[in-house]
Amino acid sequence: MSYWRSFGPYVTVAEKRAKAEKKIKALRRKNPDIQPVVIEGRTLAGTWWGKSWNSNLECYADYSNRIERGRSYVRNCAVLDLQIKPGLVESLVQGSDSNPYEIRIEIKTLKKKTWGDIKKACQGEFDSLQELMNGKFPESLSKIFTDTKSGLFPAPKEISFDCSCPDWADMCKHVAATLYGIGARLDSEPALFFTLRGVEVKDLVSGAVKDKTSEMLKKARKKSPKVMADSDLSEIFGIDLEIEETPAPKKTRAKSKSKTKSKTKPAKKPAAKKTKPAVRKTRTTKPKK
Repeated sequence: MSYWRSFGPYVTVAEKRAKAEKKIKALRRKNPDIQPVVIEGRTLAGTWWGKSWNSNLECYADYSNRIERGRSYVRNCAVLDLQIKPGLVESLVQGSDSNPYEIRIEIKTLKKKTWGDIKKACQGEFDSLQELMNGKFPESLSKIFTDTKSGLFPAPKEISFDCSCPDWADMCKHVAATLYGIGARLDSEPALFFTLRGVEVKDLVSGAVKDKTSEMLKKARKKSPKVMADSDLSEIFGIDLEIEETPAPKKTRAKSKSKTKSKTKPAKKPAAKKTKPAVRKTRTTKPKK
């Protein structure tokens, strides 16, 4: 059997890229929302998130030998469309057939316990979300994130895939290209990693701040069991407290006392009125003339 019949005619890299780019234009006319994976140069991923995704897949023995098949495909722009959703990746990959193959990869979302442990580990480590997205964090966190048992990245048992191509292999070239395409996409949109794993990336920053604040409040309560000052309450709860309202009970008591005293005054007033007619009696001196 000749080489041509076994494997088909040899196609150069330039021809493969040209074919893929032509197909992308045709697909975009029908669906403007397609998101092809375009890699410039020989590096498949350049950021911490993209590199860590690829390294995680390559560190497993059952993936390391098969995933390499997709390297040339993703470099040649064969991944015509890549959509990342919670627990699901769907793609279109151009192969030997005229129509692209449809790939569906299901990835289990992160377990709540695992996510809770990671949030605790991140407490106080990030000042901004941008630091996390840029992969700027301590080496200790990097090891926690990439741990094969309790880290952020999925293990092979958490990944299942299917491709419409006739290849009998468990992981065909088109699936492998899609997996590498995910790493390339994370270079430009690292937040999609958390979307895929079904968690909120902001929890690692805002959650850490909340935990730190609650701990500070607990410590403050232990140090000072007394009632907090009005100024502190105003700052925490965002309300204005009027100090004049506190002596209100004393004013009501004072009014009650004044009422009891006022009852004795009317008894003295009639006596004062009786003295006035007594003064008028002095006019009796006129009849003596």
